[in-house]
Amino acid sequence: MANVTFEHVSKIYGDGIRAVDDLDLEIRDGEFMVLVGPSGCGKTTALRMIAGLEEISEGLIRIGERVVNDVLSRDRDIAMVFQSYALYPHLSVYDNIAFGLRLRKLPKAEIDKRVHDAARMLGLEGFLDRKPRELSGGQRQRVAMGRAIVRQPQAFLMDEPLSNLDAKLRVQMRAEIGRIVGDLGTTTIYVTHDQVEAMTMGDRVAVIRKGRLQQVAEPQELYDRPVNLFVGGFIGSPSMNMVEATIEAGEGECTALIGTQRLALGAETLQNHAGLAAYEGRAVILGIRPEDLQDAALSPDTPPDRRLRGHVVLREALGSEIMVHFMIDAPPVLNEHTLELLEDVDAAAPADEGDDGSKFVGSFNPRSQVREGQTIEVAVDTRALHFFDKDSALGIYEETAVREGVAA
Repeated sequence: MANVTFEHVSKIYGDGIRAVDDLDLEIRDGEFMVLVGPSGCGKTTALRMIAGLEEISEGLIRIGERVVNDVLSRDRDIAMVFQSYALYPHLSVYDNIAFGLRLRKLPKAEIDKRVHDAARMLGLEGFLDRKPRELSGGQRQRVAMGRAIVRQPQAFLMDEPLSNLDAKLRVQMRAEIGRIVGDLGTTTIYVTHDQVEAMTMGDRVAVIRKGRLQQVAEPQELYDRPVNLFVGGFIGSPSMNMVEATIEAGEGECTALIGTQRLALGAETLQNHAGLAAYEGRAVILGIRPEDLQDAALSPDTPPDRRLRGHVVLREALGSEIMVHFMIDAPPVLNEHTLELLEDVDAAAPADEGDDGSKFVGSFNPRSQVREGQTIEVAVDTRALHFFDKDSALGIYEETAVREGVAA
């Protein structure tokens, strides 16, 4: 095992595009690090530079203490699991797993032991004689994992290995990969576009946008204290609701003016976001996660000044919860960060959205009786609000500064 380190690494293509821009990141020995971000953000390019499949334009990559910039891919002592499985269709499962070991000319007895140990770990013992075409997608991915495991590398590199699987199988394989890698204790760098995978699998998660590292932290830290508007909007499903608000203070109280509505900010909110004191009378971007909104009819103890009014446009009953889409009378947040997030989910902002207000999504208790077309009151858990500077898009916490592990 070994740590993997990026030191001011960039990848610049011939047309001048920086696919990866000044990446500084250390993946600790034995850590499961997830690189996540929108399509085209540079995460796969970063992974391929570790593997030696892409040349490094600037900076250094170390595996352990060794600089590997000019080391051939086969000599880097890493194993890669691809999105496409990359299995040999004419070989059996056994031979696919053993292929790399035979190239290294290991003794036959050692090869046999490693293959069977991996097959036992992956639940493939009964499939060793089959060809890949006789396997399900999940079984093929296990074979690809087995081929990586038997090499006993210093690090595993995984490039969206679950994207070809159906939703139910992805959940199962997420758990299995996490268990296997945890048992082996091997340093793992895992690339995904799926932020749910990132949150559930990673010891730490690195969010990348346009080739630059935005924030690296443990999953819950990313969720609770996003460094900027982009991270706040990208991490979480459904994504964070965002709206422009003006901070007002008076008579020992602080409120957020949202369109024509006022939302009282309690003492805990101000304690967690002490930097708001500098924003009195100024506009900020207010973020509210769907789970922090509830049908006020089911929260009768919520004071009137901790509620928002909205018009229901869509109700999605999911059994364990109801996703309620509603509009509030306030202008939407349309800037480079939010438009990029919309583009990532292939959604377009309506041309006249400013006239219609801002669309919110609330994760309501399934006992809620709200219906489409209704005007409703929504209880807001103000303890969990997020605030961002309107110009810099940085999170407002104790101070508006770049946090640890974040690229400016």
